[in-house]
Amino acid sequence: MRRPAIEAAAIGAAEAGDMALVRRALARDPDACRAIIKTHNQRLYRIARGVVRNDAEAEDIVQEAYMRAFASLGVFRGEASLSTWLSRIVINEALGRLRKRKRIVAMPENPEAQIIRFPLNSTHLNPGDDPERTMAQRQILGLVERATDSLPDVYRSVFVARVIEGLSIEETADLLGVRPETVKTRLHRARALVRKALDDEIGPVLLDAFPFAGRRCERLTQAVMKRLGFES
Repeated sequence: MRRPAIEAAAIGAAEAGDMALVRRALARDPDACRAIIKTHNQRLYRIARGVVRNDAEAEDIVQEAYMRAFASLGVFRGEASLSTWLSRIVINEALGRLRKRKRIVAMPENPEAQIIRFPLNSTHLNPGDDPERTMAQRQILGLVERATDSLPDVYRSVFVARVIEGLSIEETADLLGVRPETVKTRLHRARALVRKALDDEIGPVLLDAFPFAGRRCERLTQAVMKRLGFES
């Protein structure tokens, strides 16, 4: 079987799996609802966090997005993947929060505001590492996070979708409602800005940013399941 045929078969199987899971969730199957939440928690949280730059607000956005999604699950027809459909809901919710924040907050941001750091993924830090190396890794991760957070909104959204989440140009364009050419232009600019920020400090860096701790994932899953009426 040729590669395009294999890829088409894989996509078809994934779409069929999405629809089967959606049908079970519509029938109020708690295992199906939990599977949807836990499968997509990491991506949705990182997309939300990339837009609003705040841990707690990102969690709240994802919760609200799940509630909207489950309330509208009956209209999901599988034209896009379930992941893309959910991501679109999350990013619309996150961008809505940004617009609301800009209307409400008239005062400039506090230049002394504390940067909220992500929990480090334990896979990035080997138990045998010495304290100096561990501290260096933490500092580098902090630089990557700050460089990403400092991007203007239009560039940050594209950067998170393409670089952090690994979406394709077409998926990112569909998610953000812009043309693929716009995604390419914004991504080029975003990468240049992040590279400059990092080069100014430590030179070229390649790190996996925006980890999603298992404890946070479980907490978010439990919160959504409770709001759906499955758990007390």
